[in-house]
Amino acid sequence: MSGWESAHVDELDALRVAGVVWRPVRRRFDIRAFGMNAYTAEGVGEQIVEEHDESNLGHQEVYVVVRGRVTFTIGDETLDAPAGTLVFIRDPSLRRVAVAETGDAVVLAVGNAPGKAYEVSEWEERFWASAHPEA
Repeated sequence: MSGWESAHVDELDALRVAGVVWRPVRRRFDIRAFGMNAYTAEGVGEQIVEEHDESNLGHQEVYVVVRGRVTFTIGDETLDAPAGTLVFIRDPSLRRVAVAETGDAVVLAVGNAPGKAYEVSEWEERFWASAHPEA
């Protein structure tokens, strides 16, 4: 092994769960230091990041719009986010959701709880199991 790997986001598993298309980056590379996932759109107007908050885990999150354009709703505020936009959500209790404004939209999400060693989230195992019921 050379100590590194690469993959294009379109080569990652595309799993339809919780109303979004989840691309499990962390799982693909066996990342153990932080949570990282990508999400792609199935069409304009579809959720690309499901509505949720991180109150139960205390995670801060950064979303990066890699391709396309999305609209984030964070708490009561709305943000138009074209490719290249970074959105940092410091307060885990804020509700957030993102909707694809273009069919090619890709959002990368990175997060963890401040000051804590990373642990794989329960939701990730649940998402994986729901997408692979035969496993």
